Amino acid sequence: MSTEPWQQQQPGQNPYAQQPQPGAPQHGVPPQGGYGYPPQQPQPGGAPGGMPGGMPGGFPPPPPPAGRISNAGLAIGAAIVLMLVGAAIYGLILKEAEMQIGYIAVGVGALIGLALGKLGGGNPVLPFVGIVLGLLGVYLGQVFGVAMAFADLPGAPGFFEILTQHFGDINEGLKENLEAIDYLFYALSGAAGFSLTKKFS
Repeated sequence: MSTEPWQQQQPGQNPYAQQPQPGAPQHGVPPQGGYGYPPQQPQPGGAPGGMPGGMPGGFPPPPPPAGRISNAGLAIGAAIVLMLVGAAIYGLILKEAEMQIGYIAVGVGALIGLALGKLGGGNPVLPFVGIVLGLLGVYLGQVFGVAMAFADLPGAPGFFEILTQHFGDINEGLKENLEAIDYLFYALSGAAGFSLTKKFS
């Protein structure tokens, strides 16, 4: 038996035993792609190290931003406040001009729709609330206008006294004098409240 140092011996018996070469199978472990094992495929997104995800280092992409939080109660409260403001402006113009103006009715509905759409977060009920508040805004505008006109008469009580003590009389007078143009203004305000609520939601 030869004892040449370059002759391959069993490990442990010869300190000059041949060392395994890089890439060679070690103790029966096949390399990637050998002995029926398929080579490792790159992961989708090109993440290094085969880690999932398209971000460098294999980190997953950030989650999508959260949608707007719906707050229907706040939206309705703000819309009621703006409806009262719009009705007061509508009544003042009605008293001064002694006639109704269509774009003022649309403006009342627009204020309502803006509040509902911006604060409501896309609640599907709010456009219909916009219709109701739009109709109510025009009605209250007419009531305020009549009360303001009576308050300007010599010897008449103040506006708030007329509004609280003679509300029934004002309401009856509006019903008796209701015309087609009034229905048009109601429709304009309700439509504006509905459409702008959907637009801004």
